[in-house]
Amino acid sequence: MDFKSCRPLRCFRLHFDSPACKCLILVAIVLVFRAVCLPSYSGFGGIGQSNLFAFNNRQSASNSEHHSVKFKFLEVPQIIWGLNNQKIAFARACLTARMLNRTLLMPSLSASLFYKEVDLLKPISFDKVFQFGKFNSLCEGFVKLGRYSEVSNRSNVFELQKGSGRRWTIEKDLDQLRLYSKHPYDEYETIRIVGKNPFLWHDHWPVEDYARVFQCLVWDDKISREADKVVSKIREIGLEESREVGSSPNLLRVPYVAVHMRIEKDWMIHCKKLEQRLNISEICSSKEQIMQRVGNILGLKTPIVIYLAVADDLLEDNSILTGWKEGLLPLEKKKLGVFNIYKKHSYLIQSAIDYEVCLRSDVFVGNSFSTFSSLVVLDRTQKMITMGVKDLCGMDVRWPSYAYNLEGELNGPRPWATNMSDLSLQAISYGSNQISCG
Repeated sequence: MDFKSCRPLRCFRLHFDSPACKCLILVAIVLVFRAVCLPSYSGFGGIGQSNLFAFNNRQSASNSEHHSVKFKFLEVPQIIWGLNNQKIAFARACLTARMLNRTLLMPSLSASLFYKEVDLLKPISFDKVFQFGKFNSLCEGFVKLGRYSEVSNRSNVFELQKGSGRRWTIEKDLDQLRLYSKHPYDEYETIRIVGKNPFLWHDHWPVEDYARVFQCLVWDDKISREADKVVSKIREIGLEESREVGSSPNLLRVPYVAVHMRIEKDWMIHCKKLEQRLNISEICSSKEQIMQRVGNILGLKTPIVIYLAVADDLLEDNSILTGWKEGLLPLEKKKLGVFNIYKKHSYLIQSAIDYEVCLRSDVFVGNSFSTFSSLVVLDRTQKMITMGVKDLCGMDVRWPSYAYNLEGELNGPRPWATNMSDLSLQAISYGSNQISCG
């Protein structure tokens, strides 16, 4: 090798031995390592732009996959009949969707009440009665409500015909649901159930599951404000009565009793047929029996307002305000001065206002074969359980409830609380004389 050609190498070796050269080489190694092994750099402490874009793509793909798995839908027929039958039907549809691993498409409720002329039922959107966002917030992780605008492919629908008749047993119905939660039916974006109203579907869920759905149903603000007006009017009259006997309670603490008085013509026809079919005599109650039993509630302090929740349009007896025990001040919508609040609304909204007035009452008295009464008691029972109340019956509890069609102590109404451990909603859907305080 030529000596001259070796000089640069020798020079390089001599400079390599210097501290400055060693530092430069170390910096070069670090830069090469960073370029090869770490993401590109774009700013102070930032993530490389190209790598951020790749991350977003992966996240988008992940969300797309999640959407394809989670956001499958269940569509159900219009929900009909009375307010509380509709609440039960809605909850049953939610629990069916849960069983099928699907989101329930927001169903249409019924603003009017026609038992036989289904074609005349006036539809009303769910979110005109209950708060859509609040429902999903409170029921997150349990059931979910979706909008039709979320459906990406309206043609990717499978129609599921619900069985009917005596041969369609609860076991067959459950097997059908299990079948349609699997392949190939789970490939459809939407399963549309056709046939009868969800209230009439077979029941596969315990009371606790229904109660969880009911707790997520929050009235639209307009309904709550209307109920506020009615309750305020009741308490104002109660306050006037209290002052007349020398008591001056705070307006918000003035108690009242709500009585769901089922003596309308349609109810009396229904309950008498039901008594014949079931061979029992504790379903129908006359006006006189209701008055007597409410007046015999143990520990009820008087004077007190008795709000009569009654379907005025179906009521044929105009004497419901007379014959009450001294100290009880019965009021219905007209005498209370709130009839105009109700009459501007549809049947369903009127019923919702009455439901809320009954729910807020200090004492509630209803009929154990009425779905309306039964759901009010379920709501009140759930409230007490949430508060940690152990004794759910009697006047010493925060929200006592009674069934006037069942005789209690001293010919008063029987204390009533919902049995939250029931394995189905049968007793609430169709009524029972076996109430948990009995």
